[in-house]
Amino acid sequence: MISFRRRFHSTALAETGLYADWGTGVKIKSYLSNIYREVCKDTGGKNESSKLIVVVRLLTLVMLVYTLATCILSLLSGHRGGVAFYLVSLVFFIVIFIMSYKYSTFVSYCILNVYILAWVFANIICFGWNIGVQLFLITLLLFCYFSRYRHEPAKVCYSILLIWLRIFLYYYCQNHSPIITLSPIINDAFQIVNTLAVFGSISIIAYIFSTDTQTLEGKLIEYNEKLQQQAHTDTLTGLYNRRRTMEYLDGLFHSATSQISICLCDIDFFKKVNDTYGHDVGDVVLQTLSQTFRQELPKDCFISRWGGEEFLLIFPQLNGDEAVSALETLRQKIKSIVFDGGTETFSVSMTFGLVEYDYRSDLNSLLKQADEKLYIGKESGRDRIVF
Repeated sequence: MISFRRRFHSTALAETGLYADWGTGVKIKSYLSNIYREVCKDTGGKNESSKLIVVVRLLTLVMLVYTLATCILSLLSGHRGGVAFYLVSLVFFIVIFIMSYKYSTFVSYCILNVYILAWVFANIICFGWNIGVQLFLITLLLFCYFSRYRHEPAKVCYSILLIWLRIFLYYYCQNHSPIITLSPIINDAFQIVNTLAVFGSISIIAYIFSTDTQTLEGKLIEYNEKLQQQAHTDTLTGLYNRRRTMEYLDGLFHSATSQISICLCDIDFFKKVNDTYGHDVGDVVLQTLSQTFRQELPKDCFISRWGGEEFLLIFPQLNGDEAVSALETLRQKIKSIVFDGGTETFSVSMTFGLVEYDYRSDLNSLLKQADEKLYIGKESGRDRIVF
């Protein structure tokens, strides 16, 4: 039955043409993958960039396509000399591509550069300045600075050579007519093809050599963000730590435009929890209460672990009475949580010391007042809000 279904499925696909299309798509994908692997094949040179040889080959392929296009343009324009010139150029670029698998990366790079320089010179002598082939000198200039690590003096000297060559060719064309005169339409067509080839070459160079830089930069940004988060976050609870809290309060007080309420609170008899059930259970209590803070308090409430079992809650938009209401809901919720102590279950309570910013007191005074009210709450029976 299964075999029949498979035969039917294959037959149906073949009849609809889907099977053939799928197989063709796989073959094309496999063929392109093989080409990509061949282009990326390393020549094995010691201490040489694997990316450089890839760029050399890709640029050679771009020049092959470009030369083929210009050969067709010359053929359409009826210039046999142009056809012969670009056919010879085509053969040379094919040879350079093959040589990139025979020689070291740097040798292949030098061969390609020397030939493109000679090729640009010959192009301008034959067809003149207006076809725009001098733009390839910009490609070589960019390629030079990405090609090798350091070697700044050599790069500067090569840059000067390219600049001098471009100026020389410009003034040469002012005083000499090209060997082959092209019609304005063919000139324009050459300009378009040259522009596409040059911008394509520059894009390939910039993309391949900048990918790693962008990736590393992105990883560095992510790493710095992670470090910053770790520096500002309590590891156990995921809440802000004391350092980040002081930074936040300092900024908040300097730009205060509304009511601010600050609450210092801690877990009642937390030492007894650790002594009775162990520190692992105590950690679970701290984590659970931290999650409860996030769920029950207003979204703009700044929640931090002040130290040990103490927490600091900052309400940037609430006055004292409004903060009391929010804290009362939190207090009741905390009392309803049941923890597993292993041999038995238990619950905890919290005491809260709340102060309201009076626009006169400094930060240290407010924190001291909150601590004093927390102490009053502890002394008067715990599990309460003192405001």
